[in-house]
Amino acid sequence: MRLTEEEVQALLEKADGWKLADERWIVKKYRFQDYLQGIEFVRRIAAISEDANHHPFISIDYKLITVKLSSWRAKGLTKLDFDLAKQYDEVYNQMKQGGGE
Repeated sequence: MRLTEEEVQALLEKADGWKLADERWIVKKYRFQDYLQGIEFVRRIAAISEDANHHPFISIDYKLITVKLSSWRAKGLTKLDFDLAKQYDEVYNQMKQGGGE
């Protein structure tokens, strides 16, 4: 179910580094030490996304990975978008700490 503007704003306040774009997307940029670390991050979040059957737009620009989430069926943002954003952040934080293999 599509979130209201108020619900989106409340969830954005808790979503570290995620920004609202075009009132229907949440977007975050992740920076890595090298290209292959970014590719590994993409691989990991792709697996999470596939399990949830909810697929983000992912842009790879050398060491910078941009992720955009929205729900096509809801024509906007849903709780699942924010749940996945949190999981992606957890993967990123785990990788930055050198773990997760």
